[in-house]
Formats: sequence, C-alpha cells, structure tokens
Amino acid sequence: MGGRTWVVPFNTRRVDVPPVADEILFVVVGVLALGIGAQILAKRLQIPSVLFLILIGVAVGPEGLSFVTAETFGDGLSTIVGLSVAIIIFDGAFHLRREKFAMAPQAIFRLTTIGALVTFVGTGIAVRYFLDTTWSLAFLIGALLVATGPTVITPILEVITVREHVTAALEGEGIINDVTAAVLAIVIFEAVVVGNSPETIPLAFLQRLAAGIGIGIVVAVGVRYLLVSVEQPAGNAPQVARLVTLTGALVSFGLAESVFSETGVAAAATAGLVLGNVELPYREEILEFNRDLTLVVLSFVFISLAALIDFDSLLGLGTGGIAVVVAVTLFVRPLLVALATTDRRFSREERLFLSFVGPRGIIPASVATLFALELEAAGQFEASQTLAGTVFLVIFITVVIQAGFSRQIAEYFQVIPMRTLIVGGGRVGRTLATRLEKRGENIVLIDEDPAVVTRLQENGFSALTGNGTDDDVLQKAGIEDAKIVVATTATDDTNLLVSQLARTKFDIETVVARVNSPENVDAFETLGVRAIDVSSATAWSIDNEIERPALAHWMNELGEGHDAQEITVTATDLPNSTIAELDAEIPNGCIVAVLARDGETYVPGADTVLEEGDRVTFIGRDDAVRSAVRRFHPHD
Repeated sequence: MGGRTWVVPFNTRRVDVPPVADEILFVVVGVLALGIGAQILAKRLQIPSVLFLILIGVAVGPEGLSFVTAETFGDGLSTIVGLSVAIIIFDGAFHLRREKFAMAPQAIFRLTTIGALVTFVGTGIAVRYFLDTTWSLAFLIGALLVATGPTVITPILEVITVREHVTAALEGEGIINDVTAAVLAIVIFEAVVVGNSPETIPLAFLQRLAAGIGIGIVVAVGVRYLLVSVEQPAGNAPQVARLVTLTGALVSFGLAESVFSETGVAAAATAGLVLGNVELPYREEILEFNRDLTLVVLSFVFISLAALIDFDSLLGLGTGGIAVVVAVTLFVRPLLVALATTDRRFSREERLFLSFVGPRGIIPASVATLFALELEAAGQFEASQTLAGTVFLVIFITVVIQAGFSRQIAEYFQVIPMRTLIVGGGRVGRTLATRLEKRGENIVLIDEDPAVVTRLQENGFSALTGNGTDDDVLQKAGIEDAKIVVATTATDDTNLLVSQLARTKFDIETVVARVNSPENVDAFETLGVRAIDVSSATAWSIDNEIERPALAHWMNELGEGHDAQEITVTATDLPNSTIAELDAEIPNGCIVAVLARDGETYVPGADTVLEEGDRVTFIGRDDAVRSAVRRFHPHD
C-alpha cells in the first residue's frame, strides 16, 4: 500500500503493445482539447461541465471510440490523478475562507460529522443487503461514498447561483468529506485486506488524519514565509507567488503520501485552507491562476477516469446496484441533510435542493480503482468487481442526474435568488453591481459594447453583450426571473424604453432608472418607475456633505466596513416579538433603524411589536448587518 499502481480490473480490454510516446502525447492533447471545449460549452449553456466531461470520457473510452483505454497511460495515470486531485482540493480549500464557514457553521459541522456517519452507515447497510456482500466490503464502499468533493461541486456552483449559506454548506461538505472518505477508506481497507485488527481503525484514522493535517500546516507556513518574507525579483513577484503556491500544493500532497498512503488529500486540503485564511500578497492573481489550472486538470482527470468505466461491470450488478443508488440518493442523502440543516436560515426548498444534489467525484473513483487492484491481487476478484462497479455506478448516475440537472433542480425548488438586471455596464452600472453583489444579490449586466462586457466578465460579473431594449436580449439575461431591473445608461431614451419594457411587457414590479435630464422625470414616474434624477441626487449629496457631514461620510463608506439593508421579515418565529425581545437576535454592532408597515415608515421603539411582512432597515457593521439579514430574512 506504500505506492500507487493503476490498473483497472473492471475493464480488462487490453492491447499487447504499449502506446509509444507520440501516441500518448496525441491522446493527452486530444483529451485536454475536448475538456476545454466542454468547459466553454458548459459556460455557454449554463450546465455543469462535469456532465459533458463524463459523457465525453465514456465516448472516447473502450465503450466508445477506444481513444483512451486502461493501457493508454499505464501506471502513470495514478500519479497524474494524484497530483490533479492535489491541485483541485487545494484550490477548493483555498476558496473556503472563515467568512464562508461563518455563513453556515452548524450545517457544515453536522454535514461533516453526523452527515458523514449517516452516509457511511446507511450506504454500508444498503450495499450489504442489496448486493449480498460481506459487512467489511459494504462499509469499505460506504466509506468511499462519503465524499462529494470540489471536483463535482465547483462546476455546479459556477453555473447556478444559490444563497451564500447553501454555497458554504456544499463547499464545506465537499472539501472536508473528501478528506474523511480517503483516510477512512484506507484504514478500513487495511483492516479488510491486510488483516489489521478492526479495533485499530479509530486510532489509525486519527494518526493518518493528524499526519496529513500536520504536513499541510507545515507546508503552508513555509509557503507563506516565502511569499511574505523573502524578497521577490522586481516585476516577477506575481508569477513567483503563483508558482510557489502551486508548488506548496503539490509538495504537501507528495510528502503526506510518502508517509501514509491516501493522506495527501488531507495535507493538500489543510495547506489550501490555511493559506486561504491568512494574508498573502497577490491573492487575486493566485486565485485566478489556481482556478484556471483547476479547470484544466479537472477536464483531463474526469475524462480519463470516465473513459475507464466498463458498463458490463456496472450492468452486472443488476437491480441490486440500482437499489443501492436509489438508497444512497433518495434515502440516505435526504436523511443526513435533514439532520444537518436544522438551522432556521435554511428554507424547506433549500433543504430539498441539498437533498437532491450530492454527486460523487474523483476521490471515490481514484481510491476505489486502487483498492480494486489490491483485492484482485489478493484473489478476491468478485469483491474487486463489486467495489469498483458500485462506486462507479453511483458516480456515473449522480454526476449525470444530480450534477447535470442541478440547474433544473434548483429552479424547480426555487432556490436561485431572483435576478437583478442592470442595463448599462459603465461606471454607474459597474459600481452598483459591485455593491449589490457584496450583499449577495444575483446580478446580470447588459451592455452593447463587447469590450465593456469582456472587462466585466474578467472582473467576475455575469454579463452579456446586447441591446437592453431588445426583448430577446432581456429574455436571454433572465428578465422573466428578475425581481428588479435597473437602467443606468447615459441616454434617457434608452433608459425609458428599458423601463417601459420591464414594466409593461415583463411585469417587473421594481424598476429603477437613471434620469440624466430633470425634465424627463415625469415620463419615468408615469410608468411607475423609480426615477433617480442625477442632478437632484448630486445636489442631495452636496447638501448632506454640508449639513450632515458625519452621516454623509458614513453612508459613502458603506461596503467598506458598514452597511444599511432593508428587508422583509420572513423568519416565521419572529413576528409578535417586541424590538426589546429581539435584541438578542440582533448582532452587536447593528441596530433596527427604520420599520415600514402599511405605507408608514418610522423609527421603532423598544416596545414596538414586529409583524409578519414588516420591512426592517438595519444599519451597522457590514458583517453584523449581514448576520441580522440572514436571521430576519432567511429565505424569499
């Protein structure tokens, strides 16, 4: 078990002559080209890329064109997969900052403890009874299928927008349970095949986990020291930062694997988590580089592993295999989500979404293949086939259905926040989009200038090229699902036409428009549009600066430590409570400044009783306001 050797026991179509270097190069280039093409197509169609990647893998594998076979890469595939996993896990952990954990701390903790245990035990029981295996093999498969992971979760979250606490729960579960699955599976395997006493499993699990975490921390400290303390060559510092960080990910994985097999995942995840939560120079450049590299290796690994699926082995499991998939996806997953998401911020629809989106990824596939080889070498051929077949069947079905149709699942359960469309990607539109995105809004910008749209996309905004007065462009941007439309162009005629379409044709309740000439305000207000007269707004700002400078300065610094948010109270347990009684529910550094009810707006007193449908305005520190909003307005 000290080193990796890659042979796929469940797909035994072999060739006598190993591929030469030129052939391998041709295959690698082809797989990468197909993978990048799949990524581009996925972004265009707003479908998670893993669906295309796994289908391409099947198409180019022995079940299809035989472009990629078990012999294509030989023993080298295990090394490629291992290093690719290190990059993917490191990148996912690097993005998982403290602020994200704070969005759903209770849910993340339960998903990775109670949830992992429920998956482990529930899957083991299902495998034992539906496939008639031994308990030891059943729980080995259960351990492997604990993992979801960033290889499947990241592509989903790139094309659908859900609220921050749902995103945090999915990402936290994916990273941590990948580590749990890899380490737990290896210690169970050693007890099953090598013959270690089952009583040693808890201690062996903790030893390997501690080793991986320890190595990850040491490497992270070393990387940060190099980035912060060592003077970098002038002009090359961003490039050096990217390369040093990448090296840290690979070194942490390699060192841990050299100590204990299958602990590299824990080391890479720990290194990424530590570095992602400390101050680093050129963080944005590192993030961008890591994400681009992750897309490349994810494409290669998913296609390569999918190409090794043998459908005869999957079909050989019969109805028992399908029963295991049904048990895992429709019974075990909903149960663990129900136990983990008791937090009031999760709506019923969000719990259902999490219940039906839990695809399995690379970690179960890579480790299962290694174990299948060892079982075959030990003469347990049937166990080898059952292990590999079951794991790959669950991966294939959950990726195709749960990941591939995650957008449709999200739309069915209505967990995608309604869009805010901004027509005009200039300074005003871009600044507004920045502020709204910081508040968790789902923003789409429209602009006619391709260069402007490109810059917006490079800055992380969802933007498309087109004329905002064109029905087709508005529909493509998702106006039918929008709650707010804002027209911010420098031309009043354009803003008026956008507003008219939004109000009369698409029945958007809230339409806001920039009005550049004061004499045009009446035309906008006649349509029921909230008109922002640029001249009056400027005069108001100057007046505030003169008469109320402290307040004006505070308002101008919103988003830089302070914020003001107005929401409708949707938490079902808060109405009929007084403001004084709700004081414990409002974080320190935040106050209820204004309450709106039945068309009246006033500053509430301590004895004011909150009612369902009240609109409350919070002001205070940015983090405290966000916490208050999540408590009082957990869902639409």
